[in-house]
Amino acid sequence: MFKRRLKPQVKIAGIILIVLIVVFSLYKALISPPSSKKEKVDFIVEKGQTFSTVAKSLKKHKLIRSETVFKIYVKMKKYNGLHEGQYTLYRNMSIKQIANALNKKPDKNPNVVKITFKEGLNMRSIASLIEKNTNHTKEEVYGTLKNETYLTEKIKQYWFLTDTIKNPSIYYSLEGYLFPDTYEFMNKDVEITTIFDKMLEQTDKALTPYKEKISKSKYSIHELLTIASIVELEASFSDDRNGVATVFYNRLNAKWSLGSDVTTYYGLKLDVTARDLYQKEINQENAYNTRSSKMAGKLPIGPICNPGIKSIDAAINPKSGDYLYFVADKHKKTYFSKTLAEHNQIIAKLKKQGLWYQYQK
Repeated sequence: MFKRRLKPQVKIAGIILIVLIVVFSLYKALISPPSSKKEKVDFIVEKGQTFSTVAKSLKKHKLIRSETVFKIYVKMKKYNGLHEGQYTLYRNMSIKQIANALNKKPDKNPNVVKITFKEGLNMRSIASLIEKNTNHTKEEVYGTLKNETYLTEKIKQYWFLTDTIKNPSIYYSLEGYLFPDTYEFMNKDVEITTIFDKMLEQTDKALTPYKEKISKSKYSIHELLTIASIVELEASFSDDRNGVATVFYNRLNAKWSLGSDVTTYYGLKLDVTARDLYQKEINQENAYNTRSSKMAGKLPIGPICNPGIKSIDAAINPKSGDYLYFVADKHKKTYFSKTLAEHNQIIAKLKKQGLWYQYQK
């Protein structure tokens, strides 16, 4: 009896089949978890790493069996957009599970930078905070504020920004428009424009509910934010910011000087806590100093700080009343008066009662 010989084509097909089975089995083995134990690994993805370049680090941490197989897998599945940060991975995870985990935002970014910009900070203070928390200098911050291209782009993007912020007499273009809050950034290399963009986004959210009222106001958005910035600093120890705003509106309508020391300090580029003012400084004429007689019935040329939502609301929703003076006591209770004599009587009474707080208008 003779054995039938297999045709060469059948032999080749058989060999290919065997090879495919072996390759597939090997692939299945290599994409499987490297361990059956649920061992936790805090895995760091560095800035600039991709799904392909992170393979070496995954192998080093014994999270995958093969760099090559991991690279092939993520390429086949078209993973991209790897985020910098810290991920919680386990050694009993398959390549698929690891790739899916890395495809999400990290659990923690060890390089993350958090900056808190409090209500009432002016641009000098904001520049100092950026210098302290990032790899940028104050001079770079000031340079960004003079970047015509950037400012034009933002004016087109946001309804509340106008060409007014480009007035050369304004110290800092975005003063008053950067919303106070705590912001989180990926690392110290964050662009200054990214910081400003996030703050402007929050300003947009804060102002949008007032958009209709702002459009109907006889004051521009720039003027309203200027008033809000004065209220922020003058009424920081008051329980009635809306009432304080009314005092300033009444003074404007009466063609009086606002008489605000905080505007004088800003005009001199001094912090309010720096020192007492000299008389010649109080009388100094500039675009911000409302203690100057030349500023009767006028607002400063722009905001003097970045106000919070309470002061913004006060500027947009002042109370009704014809008072021209205010003073707050130690407990933030605010007293309003129509005449200087009445105002002085209130002060004398507060001093006598031990309630006097030396911050008044």
